[in-house]
Amino acid sequence: MQKGIYHVPVMLHEVIDGLQVKPDGIYVDCTFGGGGHSKAILSKLNQNGRLLAFDQDEDAKPNVPKDDRLTFIPHNFRYLQRFLRLHKIAKVNGVLADLGVSSYQVNEPTRGFSFRFDAPLDMRMDQRQNLTASEIITKYPEEKLHKVFEMYGEVTNAKTLAKTIVNVRHSMPLHTINEFKNAIQPVIKGSPHKYFAQVFQAIRIELNDEFGALKEMLAQLPGVLEPGGRVAIVTFHSLEDRIVKNFFKNGSSEQNEPDEVYGTKLKNTLTVITKKPILPGVNEIKDNPRARSAKLRIAERSYD
Repeated sequence: MQKGIYHVPVMLHEVIDGLQVKPDGIYVDCTFGGGGHSKAILSKLNQNGRLLAFDQDEDAKPNVPKDDRLTFIPHNFRYLQRFLRLHKIAKVNGVLADLGVSSYQVNEPTRGFSFRFDAPLDMRMDQRQNLTASEIITKYPEEKLHKVFEMYGEVTNAKTLAKTIVNVRHSMPLHTINEFKNAIQPVIKGSPHKYFAQVFQAIRIELNDEFGALKEMLAQLPGVLEPGGRVAIVTFHSLEDRIVKNFFKNGSSEQNEPDEVYGTKLKNTLTVITKKPILPGVNEIKDNPRARSAKLRIAERSYD
């Protein structure tokens, strides 16, 4: 694996500027990947500074630099607070999460993330987990499949798609990407490229419990950030961006705003820094087309 092409960090300078890295601070990179953001944070730290980097993907480990200031944690970032406690850290000065699937994961055919290749329907971020994309397709009941495609992929004919899968899976194998694509070919609506992208996104989000992990991590931020500490999160589609936006604004991941009149308004300890999300520039999108849908939101832990 070549480190240089594992993943291009999105909005690198905007993220680092937004975090306002203190040389002697403690920071967390929730999504280490190719290590681009981590390397930039380390360059801002002095010998007293510290960085903890999470990544549940085994393939990210070779990218970890030899640096005494960096602690690599091979687990999902939903366990943020647990591992901070394990390493005897009460508070941190900043948290970063780049929620995009890494370029390496998309471009590595054997991982099964991309519909561009034929490979086993895998899509596991963490290779230690048992459930695969193929098992979701072959074992989930129709109603659950319908909900997955509708909620996580915003697939227009989610119900028809679910019904089709259930009807064909008894008579044909659905273990590879091409087998799956051929099975759902008759119900594709609009552009096949866009349709497959939505369907694969939905399966990936469900399989890896991406929204559950994100919500759990967000809920831990007020407890782990120092007053004045910042969180910077890069999202890649409207569903996860909405979760981040709502949490930064209301202190809750849910879309419905708490009702102050009836006493359900939560105490929000975060202050939104980016009233509107920061978007990648024209040059970055030209150099890295995958950055085109990225949005960066930044919030700061309020001083009590």
